[in-house]
Amino acid sequence: MLQNISLMVWLGILGVALVAIVGGYLLGKKAAETRMRSAQEEAESSRERLLRQAEDEARRIVLEAKDKALELRQEVEQEIRQRRREMERQEERLQRRQEHLERRLEQLEARERFLTQREEELDRRAAELENIEATYRSELERVAGMTSEEAREELLRRVAQETRDEMARLIREIEEEARQQAQERAREIITLAMERLASEHVAETTVTTISLPSDDMKGRIIGRQGRNIRAIENATGVDIIVDDTPEAITISSFDPVRREIARRALTRLVQDGRIHPARIEKEVEKARLEVEEIILKAGEEAMLETGIANLHPDLVRLLGQLKFRSSYGQNQWAHAIEVAHLAALLAAELGADVYIAKLSGLLHDIGKAVTHEMEGPHALVGAEIARRCGLPEKVVNCIASHHGEEEPQSLEAIIVAIADAISGARPGARRESLEAYIKRVTALEELAKSFPGVEEAYAIQAGREVRIIVKPDEIDDLGVIELSRQIAQKIEDNLEYPGQIKVTVIREMRATEYAK
Repeated sequence: MLQNISLMVWLGILGVALVAIVGGYLLGKKAAETRMRSAQEEAESSRERLLRQAEDEARRIVLEAKDKALELRQEVEQEIRQRRREMERQEERLQRRQEHLERRLEQLEARERFLTQREEELDRRAAELENIEATYRSELERVAGMTSEEAREELLRRVAQETRDEMARLIREIEEEARQQAQERAREIITLAMERLASEHVAETTVTTISLPSDDMKGRIIGRQGRNIRAIENATGVDIIVDDTPEAITISSFDPVRREIARRALTRLVQDGRIHPARIEKEVEKARLEVEEIILKAGEEAMLETGIANLHPDLVRLLGQLKFRSSYGQNQWAHAIEVAHLAALLAAELGADVYIAKLSGLLHDIGKAVTHEMEGPHALVGAEIARRCGLPEKVVNCIASHHGEEEPQSLEAIIVAIADAISGARPGARRESLEAYIKRVTALEELAKSFPGVEEAYAIQAGREVRIIVKPDEIDDLGVIELSRQIAQKIEDNLEYPGQIKVTVIREMRATEYAK
């Protein structure tokens, strides 16, 4: 029974719980439905509000777009109106230009008609003149007894003769006046420059002969089976000539520096008497160092004496090598210094660049120091060396043109050439062999005699002047002027000579009659 009562209690509790659960569910459902309805109502109101806002925004955007479109339309219409006005102005200008061109065309047509009429009139007059000229020509030919071609030739001959005579007289007067003025001015400038430079002239010759105390020394120099002389030649690069000359041997080499090294070394060996390959090498090395020191010292002395500084070391060395180089007996180192001073003095007199002239004069023969190593004229070789050492092109041209291998491009180049000629032409500056002198004088006379009408030619004043006697029946007085100019030009083109050569042409008429 207790069990039944407990069961009933539990059933009652369970029924109450079910009722509570069902009641709670129903209440929750009703609350949820209430919240859902309120959420739907709120969502509907939000949707309506958003729709109204979107419609307002759309109406605003449409209005703004209409305003923008209206503004753009107004701007486009205004631009169209401006362009239309511009086109109207262009059309007006074109219309005016077309009217102007039409008027010009009418004027040109009128002028063309006028010119056509004038041309026809001129043609008619030209025909009339031709007829009159033909009539006059026929009458003149009848009166003069000459055809028109013969008369033309005679007239041209007379005009040519008169013109030639007048030109020759004018040329002679102008040349004479220019010659007098140029000679006076040149004589004054050169005299002043030469007076201001007093230099000594010592004719130096390269010593190539070594004196020996006895002929026995030749055998010691040659050595056993020639080992000593071979050692000397290999060490110095020269040729030792041992001939029948008593108590002397000869050193032969195209390089003056090598020759000087060999001379010094051989002199010491002969004085000492001990000659063998080891000592030869020692003395040659000592002589080489001494000569190198002399070369550098000579280059620095040349720079110091001329007042030129900061030269390239290679140029200083080459300048010092000129101390061992001679030309016609004139030492090239002293010649370079003298030319530098003369060029500076001449440049000062003529208002040219003194430094450029002095530097170019000092280095003008620098190529002679290496002509045994490089092919070509020493002027062009020296110019190439100066260019490689960074000297100005003006100096390079002065060096290259001082013997005419290149055209002078500045006043300083002409000054250097003149200074070089003055230095070489001074009395006692150079020696020339008798054979070379005779050849030069003979060539000068033969060149003058090669012209037609020349009877005799004589070279006088040691080849500084040539006097030509012409045949008077073949060359007239005016032809003498032209002949002298032609001979001078041919001498310049074909002969080499120091200084200048005066050409004098003489024409004389001799009449001989006998009184009986």
